[in-house]
Amino acid sequence: MGRAELPDDVEPAFSTSTARLLGVSRGRLRAADLHAPFHGVRVKTELLASEGGASEADIADPFERQRRARVVRARVYSARLHTGHFFSHQTAASIWGAPLPLERDERGEIAADEDLALHVSSSGGIPFPRTKGIVGHRTLASLTTILTHDGLRVTSPAATWVSLGTLPLFDIVAIGDYFCRRSREGYGRPRAGHPPLATIEELRQALEAGRRRGAKRLREALESVREDSWSPRETKVRCVLVASGLPEPQLNVDVYDESGQFIGCVDMVYADHRVAIEYLGMLHGESWARDVERLAALRAAGWTVIEVTAPLLRRPEELVRRVARALGA
Repeated sequence: MGRAELPDDVEPAFSTSTARLLGVSRGRLRAADLHAPFHGVRVKTELLASEGGASEADIADPFERQRRARVVRARVYSARLHTGHFFSHQTAASIWGAPLPLERDERGEIAADEDLALHVSSSGGIPFPRTKGIVGHRTLASLTTILTHDGLRVTSPAATWVSLGTLPLFDIVAIGDYFCRRSREGYGRPRAGHPPLATIEELRQALEAGRRRGAKRLREALESVREDSWSPRETKVRCVLVASGLPEPQLNVDVYDESGQFIGCVDMVYADHRVAIEYLGMLHGESWARDVERLAALRAAGWTVIEVTAPLLRRPEELVRRVARALGA
């Protein structure tokens, strides 16, 4: 005898209580075509394969892989999300697309998707959730703003940022940079004119609204948040240079040659010294070729170009030495 079909009203991810009200038997809820990622939740395996576009295994960047995994898990859990609950902390950051440090397991390996805890908050007197895989928080309504983003109930960007004061300083700055990034007009710039998710003043107001965990670190990070950083690695390079005592570089500057021909938008520049700093991430195919040509054009125009890779960023003293030498410091 074949497996009973689920009612048409059942969503790909659903609560067991809703399914029981629709007449689904307990035995059907234990069938192999349904996954139980959280207590009281079932998800059709087809959702796990299709959510987020490309499969997780096809995403080369482990940071993006974890971010998408958190969003998928949030969508699944939202089937039983209490009306007084909302996603917060690292989960909210991932829903907004913000960069987070990699989560690792007890062996130091990159954590598996199913081990990425969801952060769910409640406000006022509503009890916070207590179930496996969920980190519950309680907050005051006066200390947070709740929005709906991409169909999920979530803390606002500013409220999300001030909830992350226990993260390392550079990561807090990078998340602030992401939320406050302004898509300025310029040649070939993506999403020119698109407004930021938050302003530096909104971050400040959220921080000053009441007591926060890691408030001292948040205040320190706020002074380093900028509107023109395009990636967390760029943020870390800038913070390393400034922390060493070097001048702060300009960020994502359009550079032209003497004839007025556009060369490219450069990650960081010291214009007076004609020093350009470029972070080179995972480059493949055409993107690698374009960067090679762009950096060659910068050098031909008289710029000193310092290429920063992940291995170099892991040696901050050497990075600082190279930049200081180029500046004549």
